[in-house]
Amino acid sequence: MKSRAARMAQSLAILLAILIVLSTLELGSRLFLEGASFEGARKEVLVTIPQGASVDEIANILYSNGLIEHPKLFGLAARFLDADTKLHSGMMKLALGQSLIDVIRTLTTAKAVGVAVTIREGLTTMQIAGILAHELNLDSAGFMEATRDSALLAKLQLHAPSAEGYLFPDTYFLRGSEGPSEVIERMVENFRVQMPPDIQPRLSALGMSLHGALTLASIVEWECMVRSEARVISSVYHNRLHKGMPLQADPTVAYALGKGPSRLYFRDLKVDSPYNTYMYPGLPPGPINNPGRHSLEAALNPAQTPYLFFVAQGDGTHAFTSTLNDHLNAKQKLDELRRAVTTGQTGVEG
Repeated sequence: MKSRAARMAQSLAILLAILIVLSTLELGSRLFLEGASFEGARKEVLVTIPQGASVDEIANILYSNGLIEHPKLFGLAARFLDADTKLHSGMMKLALGQSLIDVIRTLTTAKAVGVAVTIREGLTTMQIAGILAHELNLDSAGFMEATRDSALLAKLQLHAPSAEGYLFPDTYFLRGSEGPSEVIERMVENFRVQMPPDIQPRLSALGMSLHGALTLASIVEWECMVRSEARVISSVYHNRLHKGMPLQADPTVAYALGKGPSRLYFRDLKVDSPYNTYMYPGLPPGPINNPGRHSLEAALNPAQTPYLFFVAQGDGTHAFTSTLNDHLNAKQKLDELRRAVTTGQTGVEG
């Protein structure tokens, strides 16, 4: 028969074993199931992992951003998973409320090496600067200054006062460690890659420079809401240029006023700017946005039409005409449509 002391020792051993098992389960739960507690819809946090950061430094960065609750446990988990030397650096987005194993998996996979930043067609350099500031915390003022840096423009072989027009719209994967000049170089390099291989013969046939074609493409970009009209809109401007007529392109005036595509008033047409194509003949000094390839193709390959005018029809399409009288009639229909919308009428007489 066991003594009282032996029974107590056996009970303590069993209790200790239970505590060890529970502690192990708790540790495993924290390592693999829990990150940082978070209630509600999951949000993403933008974090920057410096090049060469240790696992403990990374753990502290994640902790300070509310992504994990226990930096020491993160370090243990990373070492246990043999991931402590495989954590990527750079800027990336991580979701709050992930388990430690999910956080570690994200930090060691290819998708974690950068942030996807999408630049859509027709954005100005200022709008792009705003997107980069929001997505990457990139200094927007520094970016704008770099777009006008003569040394950088010379390096990129851009014969233009700024990089406006040459920042090709696309989705870019950026680490966040890039400076403004590096981002601009990436976009301009992409612009050159995306150019049609026969662009020089096409420019020669049109009697245009690349800068001029890009400028025209940027106008088409803001004028065109229906892609099938792009080449027809381009033809109107080519026809006006050939006849020595002013372009009278509303988007260039809007650009001079610091606005995007918008309805203009007669007072707006009085702005004294080289971008006011009602006041100054020919193309403006440069692009008014960063057009996509479709608009550039339209500028390089205009439809063969007799049209010299076009006016919106209120549904995204345009009425194209060859004479001023027909143009004024089309414009009158648009004015009637606007009045009908304003007064709540349902029909417009032609």
